[in-house]
Amino acid sequence: MSPSSPLLSPEEFAAALRGLAPRYWGTHPFHHRMHAGELTEHELKTWAANRWYYQCVLPQKDAAIISNCPVPEIRRQWLDRIVYHDGGAPGEGGTERWLRLCTAVGLSREEVLDQRHVAPGVRFAVDAYVTFARSKPWVEAIASGLTEMFAGHLMQRRVVDMLANYSWIAREDLAYFTNRIDAVSGEGKATLDIVIQHCTTREQQDRAIAALSFKCDVLWSMLDAIASAAAKE
Repeated sequence: MSPSSPLLSPEEFAAALRGLAPRYWGTHPFHHRMHAGELTEHELKTWAANRWYYQCVLPQKDAAIISNCPVPEIRRQWLDRIVYHDGGAPGEGGTERWLRLCTAVGLSREEVLDQRHVAPGVRFAVDAYVTFARSKPWVEAIASGLTEMFAGHLMQRRVVDMLANYSWIAREDLAYFTNRIDAVSGEGKATLDIVIQHCTTREQQDRAIAALSFKCDVLWSMLDAIASAAAKE
């Protein structure tokens, strides 16, 4: 960006953010193999156990955004995300639904919760994402989460493909995805509206685009590390 670069219109800004869709992890070779039914049980276990680490820190990421945000309306709105993942009571919430998927692919709760299968590369990438949310301006941290704009369609396809290709997985085991499909669609629009409204300079717009690009790199790096870990056994 040159010093004289003009402010993008809301439509141009939104298009620039959506233009990062090809870099979302839905295009990763590991996901292509998953949807084609080519993963072994070991590879599915490795994926589920490592993805757990990402799922379980999302409330911490969202809490970091709240702690940095001076806007009460957005803090109240963002609190719902923490409750969604942690649940309103023990045994509820998105993280609990992910644990159900883990048990469906043959993992025990104990081995998932103690994180014994988490690859160093996955831990590094996920921790970097949480650090980003804690250390960057709140609107950049929110912009990094705009990968949810790309998630709904992928989740829909994942439910269909996993039921078709992995006979030991039942629809109820995929409750994390079936419950989340509608939620991410609404969240994606609401998040985009926040980012467009609060990025009022071209520098802020460019930083928001860079934040979303960073998040795509985090997700891609996670799958690189998962694929590498799964290939070792």
